[in-house]
Amino acid sequence: FGVKGGAAGGGYSQVVPMEEFNLHLTGDIHAVTASNNLVSAALESRMFHESSQTDTALYSRLIKNGKFSNVQISRLKKLGIDKIDPETLSES
Repeated sequence: FGVKGGAAGGGYSQVVPMEEFNLHLTGDIHAVTASNNLVSAALESRMFHESSQTDTALYSRLIKNGKFSNVQISRLKKLGIDKIDPETLSES
């Protein structure tokens, strides 16, 4: 990999105009593979934690001292939720 022309004339063949055909194939496949692996690992981790933990256990990990953190509050506001007290949220 990373070598052009191995099966297409030993590097002597050309496609003209090159600008229309240049797909940068030497490094893009690795980037796509790496990003696919990252997304798969994140999704699998999320599914594992949601399926193996109870709601109470997840709540106790997310809510410290009975309050949302500043980051959590800003995320709730982005979602259109104005409540900042975890006890006022419903379970459903």
